[in-house]
Amino acid sequence: MNSTQMNAQLTRLIEALGAGNSSTRLQAALTIGTHPDDPRLVETLVARCAIEADFFVRDMLTWALTRFPAGDTVPRLLAELRSPVAQARSQSLHTLSKIGDKNAWPAITRSLLRDADDEVARSAWRAAVVLVPDEDKAGLAAELVTQLGRGDRTVQLSLSRALVALGPVIEPALEDAVTGPDPAVRAHAAVTLRLLHDPDAGFDQAVDEAKRIVALGPERAQEIAC
Repeated sequence: MNSTQMNAQLTRLIEALGAGNSSTRLQAALTIGTHPDDPRLVETLVARCAIEADFFVRDMLTWALTRFPAGDTVPRLLAELRSPVAQARSQSLHTLSKIGDKNAWPAITRSLLRDADDEVARSAWRAAVVLVPDEDKAGLAAELVTQLGRGDRTVQLSLSRALVALGPVIEPALEDAVTGPDPAVRAHAAVTLRLLHDPDAGFDQAVDEAKRIVALGPERAQEIAC
């Protein structure tokens, strides 16, 4: 294929990514990911992630980005973490977690882990547990514990899953949280401890048990945690 044909194909794909029909956008992302030959498309894919309304298209955009060399994608995704657009930050974090390049770990900052937008924070938690080096897991656990009690069931389940993925290193921080002054934090810490010790326990079942533990008071909760 000569340069004129390549440029014409590039233009068609870029136009298709911005088409009004979501099926057209999905097919364009699939085509790019199937044949990741032109790194110039990385910029367009990342930019589209920030505004794409359709979940399935966003998922395909992420997949397409993972098909390009990390050297082409990771720097552009890291730049998006500073975007004022929440979806740009969350999708870039999600894509970084799928790429799994450990060099991106320093970019998972405290401000992202505590982002006011729940979707950004959830994406940051998931990316962090994928990218964190072993020696930084305890510090990450201590940071994530500060978010216990945050949000609705979906947010709390995401945080519990992220913490449990770190393994036993989370126990000291959770055991401290179980005896804290905030009932919501105590309950969420108890839920997460239960899931750590019994991965097959359902989240809602663990919530019910945590409520009973919290009702016993901090002293009894500490005994159970130990």
